[in-house]
Formats: sequence, C-alpha cells, structure tokens
Amino acid sequence: MSYSMPAVLFAGGKSSRMQTDKALLPFADYTTLSEYQYAKLNTLFETVFLAAKSNKFSFPCQLIEDSLPQSSPLVALISAFEALGAEEVFILSVDAPFVGEEEIEKIIALANPFSDVIIAQSPSGIQPLCGLYRKSILPLAYKHLKEENHALQALLRAAHTTYIPFDDDYPFANLNTPQEYEEALMRP
Repeated sequence: MSYSMPAVLFAGGKSSRMQTDKALLPFADYTTLSEYQYAKLNTLFETVFLAAKSNKFSFPCQLIEDSLPQSSPLVALISAFEALGAEEVFILSVDAPFVGEEEIEKIIALANPFSDVIIAQSPSGIQPLCGLYRKSILPLAYKHLKEENHALQALLRAAHTTYIPFDDDYPFANLNTPQEYEEALMRP
C-alpha cells in the first residue's frame, strides 16, 4: 500500500538527553537512524521528507528546513505545511523506529474526517509525533506560536483531535537516551 499524502520525519530535535544528534546515529543496517526511517517510510508513502534546521544528512533525501528560528515540533509542523501546501501530512518522529506499517495503517484507516489531528494513544499516553495532521490545524498552530506555547499536547487539546488506541507501548518507544538507544539496537 502506498499513501498519496506526504510523510514527514521530524529530525530537528536538540537530542539533549542523548548528548549527540540521535538522527545521525547508526541504526539497523543503515548509516543513520534518519536513513533507516526514511527508507522505511518510502515503502509506505509516495513522498517522504525530513524536517530539520539544516541538511545534515549523508544520503539523498527531500528536506524541509524549518522556516522559523525556534526549535520545536510546532515549528516543524508549521514549516511542513508551509513548504508542502498539502491538505494532510503523516508525521513521525525520527526517534521512533518501531512504528511500522501496522500502526500507520490503523491511524490512517480510522481517521475521523472531521478531526484536525489523528494520533496514536498507547498505554503510556498520547503520541503527538505519530499521526495524521490536517491543514485545518494551522490557524491554531500559528496562534500557539504567537503565544510562544510550543507544546504539541496543548495544541492537541485545543484542536479537534482523534486518539487511536493501541494496546502496546512497544512500537512507540522513543530513543531519547544512550541506554534506550543501546536497548533498541538489541531488539529484533
């Protein structure tokens, strides 16, 4: 299955807990986690982009550079919609390598046509960087940016958001620390 909406991997975080840019760490048989995620999403979506502050990637990819100086997922979201002009975009964090076809298919299949955002919700909570965002979110996103409220959870509470339930946290594991990264390398 190939989705016509674009997918955007958010890879512009500061990686402060990892103490190095996690998007550039080796993963699986790939030189970087970014390349692994990019290749995986290219099997599911017609077009895939990486969102970051600059082109730090050592492989050919389509890049969306943040259009604003601040660093946050909110800025990346706004930049993606401004660059693509798409009505809807699938968003995934680069540090969630275990989100696969099954999770993506469920989110898209259960998308409420009246929602601004459709995201995963696992037992540990909502997963704001794993879901379908629609252009209708932009007015709220600009409002939150003007108020300097960069928290995606606040944006989701203010928007028409649909939460798609998942029974397992495993696919949504984020690689934020060296220990989480090492553990992920050992997973099948």
